Amino acid sequence: MLITGASSGIGAALARAYAEPGARLALSGRSLERLEDVADACRALGAEVATACIEVTDRDAMADWVAEHTAARPLDLLVANAGVSAGTGSGGESDLQTRQIFATNVDGVINTVLPALDPMRRRGYGQIAIMSSLAGFRGFPGAPAYCASKAAVRIWGESLRAHLRPHGIGVSVICPGFVRSRMTEVNDFPMPLLMDAEKAAEVVRKGLARDKARIAFPWRLWAAIWLLAALPPGLTDRLLASLPEKR
Repeated sequence: MLITGASSGIGAALARAYAEPGARLALSGRSLERLEDVADACRALGAEVATACIEVTDRDAMADWVAEHTAARPLDLLVANAGVSAGTGSGGESDLQTRQIFATNVDGVINTVLPALDPMRRRGYGQIAIMSSLAGFRGFPGAPAYCASKAAVRIWGESLRAHLRPHGIGVSVICPGFVRSRMTEVNDFPMPLLMDAEKAAEVVRKGLARDKARIAFPWRLWAAIWLLAALPPGLTDRLLASLPEKR
């Protein structure tokens, strides 16, 4: 199993959730110290763990890392989880911030998934999980680039699912709401139905075990977002404009 963004949040919780005797985990993150803490916890649960401090935006490095682990042992599950978040709360989205969000949340997912596809096709099996967000169903004015990046990987994942099914490869798109993590701890606005990372990881694990196409949660927030996305923008723009901006 390979997980990016495993040094904190859902990525770290997923690593711990899958750690057990006989499990082999390849974990990456940007903080080596936090990543090693997660790895130690997984080893204590009996898993074999390899870590790499690597940027998902580095296409060549990611290709080499994924190839290394697919060659060592067939990769049964890949979780493209690494992502960043920011919004307009610091005076608007700059050119740099917008491009950094897209580079990590879109290019980073592509750099993680594509190197694994050919080995999975040759074997005729494998599973890919792509981390999107409930924010990927409707653009929120307080976080334009984040919403758009999560929408892009959601649609890509949903398209890949049908495309790769004949090759024995399952693809699931994960769409969480607010989860306690380093990403959300800076938010200074109410976060409805905020969920612990461990609970979120358990929801994800159960969904992946069932090969669900879309793992969206919590369901009440998902229902509200679905309604917002279904209504004409003319009816919802004024409401959304009143929402707080993300820093």
